[in-house]
Amino acid sequence: MAETEPKAGYHRATDIWPLIHAERAALAVDLADLTGEQWVTPSLCTGLSVREVLAHLTAAASLNPVQWLAGVIRCRFDFDKQVAMRLAEQLGGTAAETLERFRRVVTSTTKPPLPIIAMLGESIVHGEDIRRPLGIRRDYPITTVTAVAEYYRGSDQVVLAKGRIRGLRLVATDGPFAVGSGALVSGTSLALTMAMTGRRTYCDELEGDGAATLRDRC
Repeated sequence: MAETEPKAGYHRATDIWPLIHAERAALAVDLADLTGEQWVTPSLCTGLSVREVLAHLTAAASLNPVQWLAGVIRCRFDFDKQVAMRLAEQLGGTAAETLERFRRVVTSTTKPPLPIIAMLGESIVHGEDIRRPLGIRRDYPITTVTAVAEYYRGSDQVVLAKGRIRGLRLVATDGPFAVGSGALVSGTSLALTMAMTGRRTYCDELEGDGAATLRDRC
C-alpha cells in the first residue's frame, strides 16, 4: 500500500532495520544510569511510566505475526488488552531487568504484522515518550526523522496521524519534510512528528496559523 512506503530514500527492509537498531541502541545507552525514581517517572503515554513504555518496546520487538495473532485471540480482539498483556510479560521484576530485556532485542528483526517503517516510528516516538519527561535530548539523524514523518503523514495505522493533520500545511524548519495545504504549521521535524502522533506537549514548539488547530486535535 502506498501509505506504508517510507520516503526520504528508505524503501527496503535492509535500509530501515539498521535505523531501528541504532535508535534502540541509543535509547539503551541513555537509560543506563537511571535512578529508581526516574524509572517510575510518568511517560508521555498516559498511564504508563517510562519503564513500562520501554517494556512495550521490548514486546514489539519480540512478537512475530503468529504470536501477535494468538495474543489477539486470547484477548478476544481487545487490542489494548493485548498490548497491556505483552507489556507485563516483558516488564521483569526490576528496572534493571526491564532494561536488560530491552538490550537483548536491540538488533531483533522480529515484529508484529506492521510495516517496518512503523517499527522505526515506534522507536522514535516511544523513545521521546521516555526521554522528554526525563529531560534527555537526542540529536536524531534528520533523514531518519523525515522518513518517519513521511510515513505518519499518510497513515492512520497504529496511531491516528493522517486524519489529525487534514487541512493543514506542515513544513519542517530543519529538513525537507513538507506536506498538505491549508493553515501553516512549522517546526522541527521531530516536533511535527510528535504532534502528528498526538503528543500535545510538542505543539508548544510549533508556529503558524494552524498550530492551535493541531494542538486542539492532539
